[in-house]
Amino acid sequence: MGENAISGSFETISVLLHISGDLKNIAIDTGRSETLVVCFGEMLIDFVPTVGGVSLAEAPAFKKAPGGAPANVAVGVSRLGGSSAFVGKVGDDEFGRMLAEILRLNNVDSSGMRFDHEARTALTFVTLRGDGEREFLFFRHPSADMRLLESELDKNLIQKAKIFHYGSISLIEEPCRSTQLAAMKIAKASGSLLSYDPNLRLALWPSEEAARKEIMSIWNLADVIKISEEEITFLTGGDDPYDDEVVLQKLFHPNLKLLVVSEGPNGCRYFTQEFKGKVGGVKVKAVDTTGAGDAFVSGLLNSLASDLTILNDEKKLREALLFANACGAITATERGAIPAMPTMNAVQDLLSSSRS
Repeated sequence: MGENAISGSFETISVLLHISGDLKNIAIDTGRSETLVVCFGEMLIDFVPTVGGVSLAEAPAFKKAPGGAPANVAVGVSRLGGSSAFVGKVGDDEFGRMLAEILRLNNVDSSGMRFDHEARTALTFVTLRGDGEREFLFFRHPSADMRLLESELDKNLIQKAKIFHYGSISLIEEPCRSTQLAAMKIAKASGSLLSYDPNLRLALWPSEEAARKEIMSIWNLADVIKISEEEITFLTGGDDPYDDEVVLQKLFHPNLKLLVVSEGPNGCRYFTQEFKGKVGGVKVKAVDTTGAGDAFVSGLLNSLASDLTILNDEKKLREALLFANACGAITATERGAIPAMPTMNAVQDLLSSSRS
């Protein structure tokens, strides 16, 4: 990955011209973002029951919330004070325009976002069981995110990424599958760190076999991978997700710089070429785990974007993973994904109180 540094020089010059009466003030800001995290994939509307522990049929009402794992991560990074951008497609409809506005309000670069005039923005109904875990019902027949074309990619934006993050949902159908592969190729050639969270949603795939095959088809291209215990079991065909040897022998590849296994409230395990270990979770009262994994990823990527030496320093890595655990924990204390993404101050306050 060429030392994980962005090759080439991508300098942006923005000129702000403010005119007030006869007064003209010109402020010039030069330079590119050295910490840009570009997130590729789906953005959609989550409909979450207003009460927990009920089925879709039993829910008295639903609250709409912006969602989609890559978009969640982009907002999460920005909410923490980092620099992020989203690349994907939504419908040219009320929901799509609402999502674009949410990105803008959260200081996420949406210049790579496209609008489909034929397909609608994707909708997902998310049920919250008594323990706060989720069940999904998707409306994508097809949805706009599935129709992103390679010709619609903002290549210049992707080339500026210090980290290029993506999932597997865009691999389910063409043309978005080929578009994701093309975007990954652009990022790789530009020296971006490739970050992969499979975010398994079996209900969206035609079969388990198809899901396993496609998720693994791009496995060896990633520099950083985040997976859950359930995803380990699925991808290995039923092996013990808590056995480190299973992870190392079946999921860790020679070019991988970091593999993280998220374990919800129990924290996470980490594996690199040189060391492995576990970082405990941060205890909170969970209300809704929607977006908690994405918040974890955003916390980790925000740290990596600021300091890639974390990958080679176990002490720094453990601190970054504890920070990421706290990001996920805070998100689980509120309903919805994007609305619950934490600020830097909130994470630092939680970590301070948990240490005292």
